[in-house]
Amino acid sequence: MGIDRESDIAASLRIGPTSLGMVRVYVETDSFDLPLDFDPDEAEEIAEELRAAAERARSIAAGGKGKKRPGRR
Repeated sequence: MGIDRESDIAASLRIGPTSLGMVRVYVETDSFDLPLDFDPDEAEEIAEELRAAAERARSIAAGGKGKKRPGRR
């Protein structure tokens, strides 16, 4: 499955701090649980990428081309 393909998989996403000072992204489906821990700096980078992707998605939905940011795939 690619990043640009729809999926029928339903998942729950939870995000929060751990007791060890990490940021956990917890993905849960009927088939599996996937805890992903990131240090705070990595989590901020991921948040920036999410914001940039949301901006591009809005542009695409509005009929734009969805500009790529330098250094992003």
